[in-house]
Amino acid sequence: RARVSSVAQDKFIRVTTALGRALFPGMLYDCRNDSFFPGITLWDKASLTQDLDVRRQPNTDLKFSASDSLSDQASLLDVSASLKASFLGGLVEVGGSAKYLNDKKSSANQSRVTMHYGQTTKFEQLTMTQLGKITYPRVFDDKTATHVVTAVLYGSQVFMVFDRTTADNEDKQEVEGTLHVMVKKIPSFSIEGDGALKMNEKEKKNPTTYMEALQLYKKLPTLLKQRENDAVPVSVWLYPLTQLNDGAAKMEREISTSLVSKIENVLQELEDAKKKYGAMDRSNAANRFQDVRKRLKIFHNVFTEYEVMFKKALSRILPAIRSGEATQTKLSDILNIHSRSPFVANKLEEWLENAQGEINLLSSYTAELSGIPVLPSSVQVNSVVFDPRVDTVVCFSFTSLKYEDPYLSSLTKYLAADEFEMLTPVPISIDQGSPAWFNNPDFSEKMKENVLLFKSFADANKGKTEQIRFVIAPVSDSSNPGASICLYRNGQMKDNNFQPYRFVLKRVQSLSLGLYLILRFKKVPFSESTFLYPWFLCQYRL
Repeated sequence: RARVSSVAQDKFIRVTTALGRALFPGMLYDCRNDSFFPGITLWDKASLTQDLDVRRQPNTDLKFSASDSLSDQASLLDVSASLKASFLGGLVEVGGSAKYLNDKKSSANQSRVTMHYGQTTKFEQLTMTQLGKITYPRVFDDKTATHVVTAVLYGSQVFMVFDRTTADNEDKQEVEGTLHVMVKKIPSFSIEGDGALKMNEKEKKNPTTYMEALQLYKKLPTLLKQRENDAVPVSVWLYPLTQLNDGAAKMEREISTSLVSKIENVLQELEDAKKKYGAMDRSNAANRFQDVRKRLKIFHNVFTEYEVMFKKALSRILPAIRSGEATQTKLSDILNIHSRSPFVANKLEEWLENAQGEINLLSSYTAELSGIPVLPSSVQVNSVVFDPRVDTVVCFSFTSLKYEDPYLSSLTKYLAADEFEMLTPVPISIDQGSPAWFNNPDFSEKMKENVLLFKSFADANKGKTEQIRFVIAPVSDSSNPGASICLYRNGQMKDNNFQPYRFVLKRVQSLSLGLYLILRFKKVPFSESTFLYPWFLCQYRL
């Protein structure tokens, strides 16, 4: 912190973080909504510059964070609870390096480590002489501001954000640990004679962006020193106008720390849900199957609408409480509405886990059948079935992808009101009265059998003829829940529960030497005009 005196040490002073906002000595500030008023001051320009106390205040600071939670991000920037509430409620628009507060992981599969390098350069403050010589007293009557900026600490802040997306076969915790160690090593890397960095072989395998970060870090002190004149406000000191005039506007009450924490928890839970959605939205299954994509899109749309409504409610009530127009009970009411809503954390978590379970199953089955084209909807199946070059289509069909989701219906109904405070509870149901198709043990055995049969049959016919196509697609069929194999011939479905030809030979107990065994098979029913090749395995032991 800067060594401050006179005005900046007054017991009524509030210290707040600039967050990239252009705040300078003499500027008016409204703590009720954390806004400022450029161009409107209590003094003329000559008075502001005449006795301005300016001193150098060099200092550097280095911090690391392995989290992008709202709490940890605010902590890196020394954001107070009151300012945090305004930011969370959308009252404060951050700028410059403070935009880091808006930089979130887009997926739960991302690992992130942030390095924060901060530097301060100079400190400016108004003198007591200036405070006693008000040039424009009418500002007090306007009641638009509650404080005046009396001191500013200038400097620069740099955030280096390192992201790594975890692959399905990697341990996320291990990846995060390795990334954290590598980033924390940056300040301690030594430079060899020719400027090369001393790194072991494993460290040299990291991406070029990491090497660039190493080089940039070494140059930061020099770069920032060369641009000291471009330093921006980092922290500001605010003096209450009521200490200059009893008739000035004032902040009647603060938002309690406990309520700010509750707001932060709600928004963090929504942010966590958003990351889980992001991971699913980028999955192959979501992009391959139209029904899954549609459900995710509905969820995203209603979720975004709710988040906007919640923040708008905060932006209305926070200034009202601070100005004395409303009590903190109104804020508690908003939090209670959320706790009874279908967007509460445990309901979101349950639906997202179900959606992830469906995606995991689809991903597992399509991976098992890799190399076979996936058609996103039943409409695309027709384009293959009616292809004049194709006689026969064998389709591994997911038959239960199209269904009414009761939870999504609850979300849509819940958002019928125009304002958050008018939202009323609705019946919330996640399941459909029975296990979902991807969690139903009654379906799983048959599905596993079908996928193995289909795979074996497709492998046996690979490259035999261009008249036969094997595909994967969603084809709704309530009579064969889960998955089945569909057979199409000459543009028509011949069998919606096709079982490829199988032959099981009863074990022969004993054969005399010199005897031979003849196996006779019936003709495959659909192979009269097309050549489908079943395969057989005959084992014997002498």
